Amino acid sequence: MKSIRSMVLVSSDPLSLERGAQSVYDNLKTEIHSYGLDDEISITQVGDVGRHDALPLVIVYPEAVIYGPVKDEDVHFLVEEHLYKGRIATSLQASAKELTGKIAWVNARKGTMPAEQRIVLQRAGIIDPTKIEDYILHEGYQAIGKVLSEMTPKDVIDEIKSSGLKGRGGAGFPTGTKWGFVAGVKNDKKYVVCNADESEPGTFKDRLILEGDPNSILEAMMIAGYAVGANEGYIYVRGEYALARQRLEIAIQDAEEMGLLGQNIFGSDFDFKINIHSGAGAYICGEETALLESIEGRRGEPRSRPPYPTTVGLFGKPTLVNNVETLANIPAIIRNGAKWYRSFGTPSSPGTKVYTILGNVNVTGLIEVPMGITLREVITIYAKGVKNNATFKMAQTGGSSGSIIPASLQDTPMDFDSFQKAGVALGSGALLICDDNNCVVDLAKVLQNFFRNESCSKCNPCRIGNERAYSILENISQGTGTMQDLEDLILISNNLNELSNCGLGQTSGTPVKDILTHFRAEVEAHIKLKVCPTGVCPMNGKRI
Repeated sequence: MKSIRSMVLVSSDPLSLERGAQSVYDNLKTEIHSYGLDDEISITQVGDVGRHDALPLVIVYPEAVIYGPVKDEDVHFLVEEHLYKGRIATSLQASAKELTGKIAWVNARKGTMPAEQRIVLQRAGIIDPTKIEDYILHEGYQAIGKVLSEMTPKDVIDEIKSSGLKGRGGAGFPTGTKWGFVAGVKNDKKYVVCNADESEPGTFKDRLILEGDPNSILEAMMIAGYAVGANEGYIYVRGEYALARQRLEIAIQDAEEMGLLGQNIFGSDFDFKINIHSGAGAYICGEETALLESIEGRRGEPRSRPPYPTTVGLFGKPTLVNNVETLANIPAIIRNGAKWYRSFGTPSSPGTKVYTILGNVNVTGLIEVPMGITLREVITIYAKGVKNNATFKMAQTGGSSGSIIPASLQDTPMDFDSFQKAGVALGSGALLICDDNNCVVDLAKVLQNFFRNESCSKCNPCRIGNERAYSILENISQGTGTMQDLEDLILISNNLNELSNCGLGQTSGTPVKDILTHFRAEVEAHIKLKVCPTGVCPMNGKRI
């Protein structure tokens, strides 16, 4: 067999598949075979590559040329020109000239996007997520091997504590501390649960991790299980994530067949079993105790705390619950050490953060950058600026329950402590970028409408408060609001935060609080002047 001289990657995330990526992949294989190049060229499908402006993409190594969007009729020319004749098919290159070379991991990570650093997504888009051999070739399962052969459970927890890793699901709680809580509880049975529900609107980072690198989550859960004394885990996958579940199932089956998961892992006395549970389609199930209720077969409603899941969790046993992105950091920390991990990010928030970029920007998609980057850098470098040269007005971080960040805070470092000092929250990592054509009242109304529908109705503050807040915002948007409404909104927001039973209710008033803090003049214009400054809201049945 001849040595491989070229490698062809075809994006196969859901959006690419929707745009015909499977047909492109099949045609590429046919054309490569017709030219007798099977032994010289490898072709594989990869997960999301972090750019959504030219899908489906075809990336050819070693030249690191990016073609896209590629259609069926382009395949013959691409193979003949580039793979057979050795010339770059310039007419098929990604239409945005800045795209080639701007995907950070392409061709030895040339650093053309200077701030991007992939830890969580280091394999996503590079390996075939359905082949465990690809994962192993890229340092896969080395971390669990190191843990089982060289480290005690306490050593593992100490390493995670030293790394400074904080939960990436939104709360930012120190991961090592949580692991220590579970490890410290004496019980004959413990569980590790991966929260992959990701029901926050605008957030799809966890889905891309699961689709692009499912084995990393399995390895991380095993490491966590060893550290806290658990021998069984559950991955709670959002019900709509069919492809993610399929790839997790393949990864589990392959790992079990290779002896990397199950009984006596790496010849040790450590056993670990992983189950998959599909979500019930409720936003509230992203809250960890409601998630546990759902796994147990009951309606997804949050539990009163204490006791916390770390002591009384799944099936009444001590349970460690971590978000997908949080877990995806674990193998790299174990392989490379806490000191290495702390070389990224800020002293108080080490490591990287995965963001999804949406809204009024020129480029949407996924990035992974060190903690501490600013919103201005994200918009300018990665999103390629605001669409139509409009003015940046605000951004919402972390989905519906996240903070609304005004332009005045766009140079605040995006880490947990800096944002907290500024009176806002980082959230889960969804960035909705809005230009000055968006109305803050309309945005808040849309968000409150979401919360009033997604409330589980278990507690009165959330059930009544979100309904009332939506009603008030609807009146303001119609030009029938009063100044007293603003005081009522503040009271409702405070009550939601202080009296609600779970995180959904506690954070649902955040958008209202933020618009009254940073955009009060615009809200008052709806009331005093009966005018929507952006022309979005209908005033007395008419749009002004």
